[in-house]
Amino acid sequence: MSDITLKTEYDERPVGVFDSGFGGASTLRNMLIELPYERFVYFGDNKNAPYGDRAEEEILALSEAAAEYLVHKGVKALVVACNTATSASINALRRKLEVPVVSVEPAIKPACLMPGSGRVLMLATRATTRLARYKALQARMPDPGRVINVGCSGLVERIEAGRLEFCELEDLLSERLSPFEGMEIDGIVLGCTHYPFIAPAIKRYANEHFRGECRLFDGNAGTARQLRRVLTERRLLASPKEAGERVSFFTSGDKESLEPVFRRLLEVKIHE
Repeated sequence: MSDITLKTEYDERPVGVFDSGFGGASTLRNMLIELPYERFVYFGDNKNAPYGDRAEEEILALSEAAAEYLVHKGVKALVVACNTATSASINALRRKLEVPVVSVEPAIKPACLMPGSGRVLMLATRATTRLARYKALQARMPDPGRVINVGCSGLVERIEAGRLEFCELEDLLSERLSPFEGMEIDGIVLGCTHYPFIAPAIKRYANEHFRGECRLFDGNAGTARQLRRVLTERRLLASPKEAGERVSFFTSGDKESLEPVFRRLLEVKIHE
């Protein structure tokens, strides 16, 4: 019986990632670790950020335009690294595009599965929590009433401006979270990909004003694992070799001024 050597298939095309602005950089960090041989093309729609206060039809149109931009760059898969864009457009993108599409989802499931009698705060943009996809996700939780949805308008703009320190955010955090002061909070879901960059500030506010252990949750690690599964199943993984420059950055805004901010955010230490 002769040995049969199976040819391993690789695909060296990059993976496309888009967000309304810089938030998807937090998702990209996980993907760079999970998939060390892959290259990525990132598109930030900074000109139109944030998506969270826009109408659903407008979010869908902007998401489709961003996706088409990346498809024309020759990507082999697309990651929607924006919770608002996912809620408004993921089904339409999957119907429309030939490349596989992976989305980020708010991590309310692991938060809701935590033992305890406290509530779970879901911090997100107003658009994310009012759209049908998120409402269906919350309804599937063991105790949907345990989740309190908190619209956090204004935080994305501060993060886009690089204002990440507690002193730069305390006023907004107090405005959004003070109604829950003294409440027992078991977990806080960072339901926008921008929010992991200010996790230390959110954790500090929680420790000072809420009762309970109050763990933080985001969906970035799960998105990275799902991307690996999709690329593996479709035989789209890159070959195991030095990838060189791994991230190309594009934006609808001023690239010269925005790219240095994006590169700095890729290096920001965020919660594990």
